[in-house]
This record gives sequence, C-alpha cells and structure tokens, in this order.
Amino acid sequence: MGIEASAATELRESMMAVTRQLRRHRPDNGLTLSQMQLLGEVSRTGVTTPAELGVRMGVKVQSLTDSLNELESRALIARRPDAADRRRQLVEITPDGSVLLDTDRAERDAWLHTTMRERLSTLEFDLLMLVAPILRKLADAEAGTLT
Repeated sequence: MGIEASAATELRESMMAVTRQLRRHRPDNGLTLSQMQLLGEVSRTGVTTPAELGVRMGVKVQSLTDSLNELESRALIARRPDAADRRRQLVEITPDGSVLLDTDRAERDAWLHTTMRERLSTLEFDLLMLVAPILRKLADAEAGTLT
C-alpha cells in the first residue's frame, strides 16, 4: 500500500471511529438512523419533494416511503400537495421535527466538545478546529461544491 493509500485509510478509519462514537451518543427518540438522516435532509433542504430527497440521499424514492410515513405520523414532517402540480407532494419539517433535531444535535455536540476538551491538548484542539473546514470541503466534493 502506498503512502497516499495509507494516509487515506488512516483518515477514513479515524473519521468512521468518531462517527460511531457520535452515533452512540444520540438520544433515544425512537427513530432509526435512516429516519434521522431523512429528517435532517428535510431540514437542510426546506420545502422539497420526495423525489428530490431521494436524489439528494442517493436512494430510490420508494425506499423513503415508510420513513416519510413514520415521520409524518409523529408530526415531525408535514406533506401537502404542490399547488403548481397537484400530483406532486411537498415535504417540510415541522416545529416538533426541528426541536427533535436540535435536541439530537445538541447532545452529540456536547459529548464531542467535552471529549475534545478532556482528551486533546490545546494545540490538538486548535489544529482540529483548523482542519474542520477542510473536512467540510471533502464532504461537499460529491455535491460538486468543491472550491
């Protein structure tokens, strides 16, 4: 394995380990991880359609149906017909959905911040904060927003 591959492997494995820890520190709100991801995508997108959500998430719209139904039954999202095309549905997050997401994010952020302060030196903490925007660039590369 070349230096480039081992660097990429180390970074990938490190990011995945942090991601697993973040998942362990989620509040138990009765939703699956995929339902939480869908709710987060609806929040980021604003008013959208199931088809657009499927494209953004890289899944078929049919695979979102059960999750959309569950989120709607819990009043976390609202669906309504599109006034311009009555065949299309529009999906948006509700205030309850926003509160649930905010609570979920706050708990994970609190764990991460506390762990960073307890486990990292000041220099390591500062370096990590410098790297955060660079990791965002990598995350946005697929969306074609790499600058």
